[in-house]
Amino acid sequence: MLKTLKTLTLGTLLAASSLALAEPALKLGTTAAFAPPLEVAVAEAKKQGLEVELVEFTDWIAPNVSLANGDIDVNYFQHIPFLDNARKEGGYDLVPVARGVLNNVGLYSKQYKDFASLPEGAKVAIANDPINGGRGLQLLRKAGLIELKPDVGYKATLEDITANPKNIRIIELEAVQLVRAYEEVDVVQGYPAYIRLANTFDPASALLFDGLDNPEYIIQFVTQPAKAKDARLLKFIDIYQHSPAVRAALDKAHGKLYQPGWES
Repeated sequence: MLKTLKTLTLGTLLAASSLALAEPALKLGTTAAFAPPLEVAVAEAKKQGLEVELVEFTDWIAPNVSLANGDIDVNYFQHIPFLDNARKEGGYDLVPVARGVLNNVGLYSKQYKDFASLPEGAKVAIANDPINGGRGLQLLRKAGLIELKPDVGYKATLEDITANPKNIRIIELEAVQLVRAYEEVDVVQGYPAYIRLANTFDPASALLFDGLDNPEYIIQFVTQPAKAKDARLLKFIDIYQHSPAVRAALDKAHGKLYQPGWES
């Protein structure tokens, strides 16, 4: 009886010790557009003994605030230009760790089949944040609707417009709300992932895409400098980039409107 009691006590101590030594879950922040493939990566990580908690945010500000505050360990929703702007505006000490996907962004219209058909003073909705708004203006330039000052790139603002032949009226909206503007404006800047989630129109139906040749728009895994070499994070990134199950989920979520940024 005494032997059994000692054995049970030792077993209890070993179990408690194991719990004490168990690594905490890696907390990963993201937004709805990127969540489905990440959920698959989380499941694959669990199979390999890595616990990951996915935290979904509804805007593009909170993920960096939470990361800077240490409420999450890493986020995955932004490209380098967006991160650079966030660091400048918020004073965050955050760094990119690894590349994710590169998504297309397009110009969509419910009423018109080409830009030549747009009427004088057409209403065009683009993102209102400094970076994605600049991407929208680049798209409008590519479509021939406006001209911009030379070399402004993704930093373009409305003040950088040098010509507007059709006198289009540019409306700035929060990027995640642009899909709703499709019914109300003549042309809207659209993100295929959000369009697919809304299930209101075909994400492949853009009049024009900005192409996949802009590596600055590759989505990044971002963390605090002290956590950049966290073994848990590096293991999860490896799973995300190389798991066949995750690649299948990416194909399902993004169709042909993305490419693996880590392969470019």
